[in-house]
Amino acid sequence: MDTAPVTTQGPDEPDGPGTTATAPPAGAANRFAEVQSSAEFGELRRTQRSFAFPLTLAFVSWYLLYVLLSNYAGDFMGSTVVGNINVAFVLGLAQFLTTFLIAWWYSRHAAAKLDPKAEALRARLEAGE
Repeated sequence: MDTAPVTTQGPDEPDGPGTTATAPPAGAANRFAEVQSSAEFGELRRTQRSFAFPLTLAFVSWYLLYVLLSNYAGDFMGSTVVGNINVAFVLGLAQFLTTFLIAWWYSRHAAAKLDPKAEALRARLEAGE
């Protein structure tokens, strides 16, 4: 009885009919482990974390402050700034502004600090060093 090859499609695989799961080449797991334990990879992780974690903490704190003020400082949030615009509206718009600023800042940081290090690691891994 003939059976057709089983095709699978995981979350990291390209879409499309006929995609098959392939195992990494022999020895690749060892190279991945070596790169992961290297000083360069550790520096890449430290660089990313030293930027992302404090900024994430600051943004979440800023967001929670907005939520807490909205819930418990209604009179303050309802204070008029100009015309029909109140403090809650201004702080709400500031949430959007800070989201876009953080995304822009992170993309600049990644392009300048993370991408060159990651590219060097990738090239070394692909070269089999």
